[in-house]
Amino acid sequence: MSFISEENVRGGNIFRDISADDDEWQPTEIESLCMNCYQNGTTRMLLTKIPFFKEIIVSSFSCAHCSWSNTEIQSAGRIQDQGVCYTLKVKTKQDLNREVVKTDCAVTKIPELDFEIPPFTQKGSLSTIEGLLDRAVTGLEQDQPARRAAEPQMAEKIDEFIQKLKKLKDVEHEFTLVIEDTSGNSFVENPLAPQKDEALTVTRFKRTAQQDEQLGIRPDDDQVEEHSGNDLEAMKGEVLVFPTNCPECNAPASTNMKLVQIPHFKEVIIMATNCDSCGHRTNEVKSGGATEPLGTRITLHVTDASDMTRDVLKSETCSVLIPELEFELGMAALGGKFTTLEGLLKDIKDLIVSKNPFICGDSSSTDRVEKLKEFGEKIEKILAGEMKVHVVLDDSAGNSYMQNVYAPEADPEMTVEKYTRTFDQNEELGLNDMKTENYQEEN
Repeated sequence: MSFISEENVRGGNIFRDISADDDEWQPTEIESLCMNCYQNGTTRMLLTKIPFFKEIIVSSFSCAHCSWSNTEIQSAGRIQDQGVCYTLKVKTKQDLNREVVKTDCAVTKIPELDFEIPPFTQKGSLSTIEGLLDRAVTGLEQDQPARRAAEPQMAEKIDEFIQKLKKLKDVEHEFTLVIEDTSGNSFVENPLAPQKDEALTVTRFKRTAQQDEQLGIRPDDDQVEEHSGNDLEAMKGEVLVFPTNCPECNAPASTNMKLVQIPHFKEVIIMATNCDSCGHRTNEVKSGGATEPLGTRITLHVTDASDMTRDVLKSETCSVLIPELEFELGMAALGGKFTTLEGLLKDIKDLIVSKNPFICGDSSSTDRVEKLKEFGEKIEKILAGEMKVHVVLDDSAGNSYMQNVYAPEADPEMTVEKYTRTFDQNEELGLNDMKTENYQEEN
């Protein structure tokens, strides 16, 4: 832990104008107080990106006087709308090299050892799975000398458990690592990206009221206002504007919202935010209706470049699959979008190829660069109509849509399948614990 002087804060010297897209990748250095020896040390801060994830701030402190140092990470974005849980089957030693972002509010579990690190007991870290295990071992060994003197039996049991943790690094047997983060800002690397990782399962969940309170985001009861009597017809012809904060720089901004009717489908809400401070722009689409009783799987056989002009509504609960490329995009990767098929494919290419900082500099590897370059070339062939593929929109909430250019007749190149959701899919949508009958108390 370090202390940054008030003079640095008042002088505006904490951050230079850093950006995750900065070509220099130079850290910002700040003179700060060492809480170990109370001499001045140096804190280095760097804003960077994790591939297929988001921006984070890496902070490292070192003291030249007592040689004390520590490193921690903080999310550079906001608390997400849903929590996230990563479940990884560790089968080989290569899995130990996966990069892991663990925030301070995340829970780390290894079910095979009945081991759990509770939230808010460790600072956030950017490490590997092997690093997480080493950090857990170091934490347990820290107070062992005092335990051996005061409670020898307890110390002996902890020594045995430490040996079990150390043996996990040999990966003689498969074990499971679970990272559950209520803020939604933790991350476990998928080394096969953009392909699906069969060993890694990512699920999102709705936070409980208690979890919201732990994160400090649940409003008091007296601050909750009930809005009733909204005129739906008036909303259809009106653009609503309400204040919000920019998701990038957290400066005050305005969000525009409009209710739009999509032909042969349903009403959707389009939301757009423009930040005057940093220039960041976002647009997002939310379903204007309820979750459908059945999930929807839309499969389009792309046979011609004219298919690129089809309108596409991808809700935030929709996954995108291209079987010919062995590609699957998770439901939360791009958020909700109302665009064309061409726009959707370009957004996918930008996310995976153009905006990926780990294909340049010291973080790049030849295999990764070649794999992503080849993926980008295949996307270009699809956009040009030179490659026939199937594009699948799989939405468990049933709120996604692709334009049928033959409407109201059937489209010979497109199939729409309705299916019953599994228990896990209902859990991700927060439907299993939703009570819709007799929920009002009688007066």
